[in-house]
Order: sequence, then structure tokens, then C-alpha cells
Amino acid sequence: QVQLVESGGGLVQAGGSLRLSCAASGRTFNNYPMGWFRQAPGKGREFVAAISWSTVSTRYADSVKGRFTISGDNDKKMVFLQMNSLQPEDTAVYYCATGPYGGNGYVESYDYWGQGTQVTVSS
Repeated sequence: QVQLVESGGGLVQAGGSLRLSCAASGRTFNNYPMGWFRQAPGKGREFVAAISWSTVSTRYADSVKGRFTISGDNDKKMVFLQMNSLQPEDTAVYYCATGPYGGNGYVESYDYWGQGTQVTVSS
């Protein structure tokens, strides 16, 4: 079973930055694509960004494009999310996810999820 652990969340002021990390481990891990999702209170889980190792391709939600950058180290089985110019609307629990059919923006395409890390952006 794949295990994902997120870290790096915290409280920042609007305009600030945070860098989230996600470490993947487990015997079943096989360089699956990885993605970041977020869920604000009272809202559904929404796509943020994803990366596919085989093609080194990335994709982003329109709401974060130009502000967030996803990157990773396949050898270390880690993925990162650099978040700049944070806004209060970015406040949410951020989840790392992976799975053989991942790499897209659909929650249903990911099989494994971390516990999430809280990101709070104050005005």
C-alpha cells in the first residue's frame, strides 16, 4: 500500500508564500503520477496541480496558474508545491494524491491520499 505524508502547511499573510512537501512510500509505489488537491470548509475537494513523471509534464487549475508550481524528485519519491502570492481564497486543507490513473484533475482518478496539511491565508 502507498503511503503519502504532506508537510509544510501553516499560517501566512496574503501575498506570502509556502512550500508544501509530499513524501511517498510503500512497496506498491511505482512512480505513479502525483497531484495536489485542496478542500476548503464546506466545499468539495478541488484540483490544484499534477505532475507525471514519465513525461515530466505538469498541469494546473486555472485558479492557481502562474502562482503555484509543482515539482518533484522521482528518485526520492517526493513532490512539492511552491505557492506564491497566496490569497485568502487559497485557505484549505491541501492533499497529496497518487495512483496509476492520476495526472489529471479528477479526484476519482487517484487511489491513494495523504492526511492533508492545513494552509491558512489571512487578509
